[in-house]
Amino acid sequence: MSARSSTPTLSSLELAIANLDCADCAAKVEAAVRRLPGVGAASLTFATGKLHLEYDAAEVSPSAIEGVIQQFGYEAEPLSERARPAPERPFWLRNRRALFTAGSGLFLVLGYAVLLLSLPAIYAQALFAAGIVVGGFQVARAGLFSIIRARNVDMNVLMSLAVLGAIAIGQWEEAATVVFLFALGNALESYTMDRARSAVRALMEQAPAQARVKRGRSEVMVPADEVQVGEVVAVRPGERVPVDGRVVAGASSVNQAPVTGESLAVEKAEGDEVYAGTVNEQGYLEIVASKPYADNTIARIARLVEQAQAQRAPSQRFVDSFARYYTPTVIAIATGVAVLPWWLWGLPFDAWFYRALVLLVIACPCALVISTPVSIVSGLARAARLGVLVKGGAYLEEAGALKVVAFDKTGTLTVGQPEVTDVIPLNGRSAEEVLQLAATVERRSEHPLAAAVLRQVDRRQHDHGGHECDHDHGHEQRTDYERAHHCALPNCPTPQEEHAHEVADFEAVLGKGVRARIDGASYYVGSPRLFEELGIDLAAAAGPVDRLRAEGKTVLLLGDERQVVGLLGLADRLRPDARRAVESLRQAGIARIVLLTGDHEVTARAIAREVGIDEYRAGLLPEDKVAAVKELQARYGQVAMVGDGINDAPSLAAANVGIAMGTAGTDAALETADIALMSDELEKVAFAIGLSQRTLGTVRQNIGLSLLIKGTFLALAVAGFVTLWAAIAADMGASLLVTLNGMRLLGYRGR
Repeated sequence: MSARSSTPTLSSLELAIANLDCADCAAKVEAAVRRLPGVGAASLTFATGKLHLEYDAAEVSPSAIEGVIQQFGYEAEPLSERARPAPERPFWLRNRRALFTAGSGLFLVLGYAVLLLSLPAIYAQALFAAGIVVGGFQVARAGLFSIIRARNVDMNVLMSLAVLGAIAIGQWEEAATVVFLFALGNALESYTMDRARSAVRALMEQAPAQARVKRGRSEVMVPADEVQVGEVVAVRPGERVPVDGRVVAGASSVNQAPVTGESLAVEKAEGDEVYAGTVNEQGYLEIVASKPYADNTIARIARLVEQAQAQRAPSQRFVDSFARYYTPTVIAIATGVAVLPWWLWGLPFDAWFYRALVLLVIACPCALVISTPVSIVSGLARAARLGVLVKGGAYLEEAGALKVVAFDKTGTLTVGQPEVTDVIPLNGRSAEEVLQLAATVERRSEHPLAAAVLRQVDRRQHDHGGHECDHDHGHEQRTDYERAHHCALPNCPTPQEEHAHEVADFEAVLGKGVRARIDGASYYVGSPRLFEELGIDLAAAAGPVDRLRAEGKTVLLLGDERQVVGLLGLADRLRPDARRAVESLRQAGIARIVLLTGDHEVTARAIAREVGIDEYRAGLLPEDKVAAVKELQARYGQVAMVGDGINDAPSLAAANVGIAMGTAGTDAALETADIALMSDELEKVAFAIGLSQRTLGTVRQNIGLSLLIKGTFLALAVAGFVTLWAAIAADMGASLLVTLNGMRLLGYRGR
């Protein structure tokens, strides 16, 4: 008889917390929910206002969890299962706290009007009391439950104590003013944070809600999230693409800026990939969906940005830790200010008690707590809007402190599509035979050089009697055999085919080449190093190898187990913006720019000289690149590695910041890179580093500004030069100042 498992099955729940205006308060809500019986895990991200939790439905219900959140003065509702967020009302119409703030302000104005008109003071006192209740009820409740539920003292507790103290000494108008200004500050902070969050929500809104799907002979409009993988979607000129997919009919220019940040439209034709949210500018396209709506590129970017915002940056962790000890310390100091002068020196209690209240108000850590997250959120959102996906605040800060940037060559500094420029036969073979044998060996390889060899064979075999076939054959979509040997279009004469060879025992030799058996004989295609290790004599190939290398070309040797039978020279074109990108990095303050490549030293030297790179390391295997990155870290400190995100994974992981290029639609790169450039624009590397530097500078400005204002007013408060309303105005002003300073990053365009 088997024992029943005692481990409860946990349900998952995701709640949207409305009007979340305070990072410290978010931490208290998270702590309170986590303490509930039956809650296994809870994580509330202030930047997105989303609470993710796991709970035992037998012990706690979602309504009970929502009730705890409401005790802190926030509204909570389960997030819809739909991929698209529902449209929202304007902030000032849906924020309950804003309405209470307006009511508090109205009572405050009426109270002062009564005083100015010299009406009985009891009327003014009643109006001030009403303003305190309307504006301060949620503050007091949040403070109370912060102590009860989260077992912590927060800024709501400080404000409540200050208001109660002011009432105790008869300062009704100051108490009402403090309540109104504090509530107004919270509402304005909530509004500005809502604007920052909307920058992320706008990513999802790039993908249209409806899709025109071809079903049978008709086109049917359906919700985009109902499009199934494999269905064909029609997109007319001017419409947004609703799904990730591949073009199966039509041609057009597509504006990919919502995904990649590219400024110019990209031509798309049959066989090309397109992404949800991009704009079809001219022609008619038919696209077969390759991913569900909820998993399209835009949706993945939005999810990854939200996850990035959930990760606390080092400076934010410092501020959170500082605030945890800061508030209780302030209460202790305020108690000393209120009691000690009266007790030890017989000074007036009311005067020093008032100063203590002012100290409580001005010491509220609102500005300090919000100074970092608002800057990080704005920086991450701005980067995502321009096609730069930063995977967390920690990487945003790391990139701002970089000293060295190392580049891979193929696919990074170059376009990544090398072309065969030379075919040199040896030992009695013909050039055509060398090319065909090399293509046969390389057919199962995924290396860019193998693709170049196959493209060259393709071109040659479609050159019919000196006439180049200009049809679009969709080579990428055909089988390896068709690509290398056959044109299947009607009325396009098939060239005389080579006899099909029996290929077996294909093997890739990491970083060196490939091997296969062709009709029972072993052939190798790879670098000279591979043949040296095989012990094959390279004397006959030495001259051509040196000549091709001197021209900055990559050399592939073809040989059997006895001798080299031919050489292939290949060259890759530099990206047109490579030199500008390097210059931009220097302007951003990068001290050293390095090229790390597996290519030959002569090729590396030519590329480095043409682009303006400081130093290069050539002939590197993947593990050699990792060692080079670590050596650069030991010499210079912070190092970034820029590569294609897949082939350079080890060195990207070893660097302080790994930057992957051209990752739109590439799952592996999106998941593994620290920073992913959605397009192939090299200058976005400098943009990402510049944005990181600006964000890091803004965080430091905000922290310094918060501490400076607090320190100044704390000294003035103890000296008796600050009133309660001036203290809360200073606190609110500091909070809004750091928030607006952080939000300036939403408009950053680069240096």
